[in-house]
Amino acid sequence: MGVRVYKPTSAGRRNSSVNDYAELTTNRPEKSLCRRIKKHGGRNHHGITTSRFRGGGARKIYRIIDFKRNKDGVPAKVATIEYDPNRNCFISLLHYADGEKRYILAPLGVKVGDRVESGLSCEPKVGNAMPLAAIPAGLEVHNIEMRPGQGGKLVRGAGNSARIVAKEGDWVTVVLPSGEMRMIRRECRATIGQLSNPDDQNVRIGKAGRTRHMGRRPHVRGKAMNPVAHPMGGGEGRANGGRHPCSPTGVLAKGGKTRNPRNPGNKRIIRRRKTKKQRQLAL
Repeated sequence: MGVRVYKPTSAGRRNSSVNDYAELTTNRPEKSLCRRIKKHGGRNHHGITTSRFRGGGARKIYRIIDFKRNKDGVPAKVATIEYDPNRNCFISLLHYADGEKRYILAPLGVKVGDRVESGLSCEPKVGNAMPLAAIPAGLEVHNIEMRPGQGGKLVRGAGNSARIVAKEGDWVTVVLPSGEMRMIRRECRATIGQLSNPDDQNVRIGKAGRTRHMGRRPHVRGKAMNPVAHPMGGGEGRANGGRHPCSPTGVLAKGGKTRNPRNPGNKRIIRRRKTKKQRQLAL
């Protein structure tokens, strides 16, 4: 595990780095768990761009991931640790004792040959999936369900983990990587351990071409456009928009609340998430 920095033999190599992928054991995915995905370039079914600055990029094959971990009582052996182009953490291929194969998000420290399982009666060790009620307080977890049986929704990014801090009645209190503290039903499942590839945050893209390979096109500032293209465009010389930052359709870009006030999950949040600056100060 580590980040490789090349010598600046060209302008593109300077100030860029790559992951060395030392943990990976194969570069051939399991064909039965792969699906083609169609590119949409940020457009909806009417052909209207609903997400700007997307398009192009390298072709990807989607790997079907088992986020539910609902195969209880059947032990599985870790066969491979693989790269997944659709996410920044690694994935592991499990060979179950009954012959079935499934992909899961690879926890940090899990190696080929390790045995993992899921269910209420399994041992609380890294890679095992259990209901939150059965996981001892203080352990790190990831791939947490929001509703029982729904499949993991929270804490799925590389190097992330949440921590169980308290249990009371039917609810378990969890501190998420963002700093948010929230209550989740005790029947919801989570996988024990931290997610793999924590060095992903240390990789520097370095040049525009690598961003294009990811399917991201250049992000043009509104004030650099003509007035017909953006409300902040135009003006004599270098103008700063003349108004509060907004989208091309005039929707204000900063300061507005985006969380739905009618979301029933809001009342389960004990402490709101911290901003990036607040998290840095806390460290």
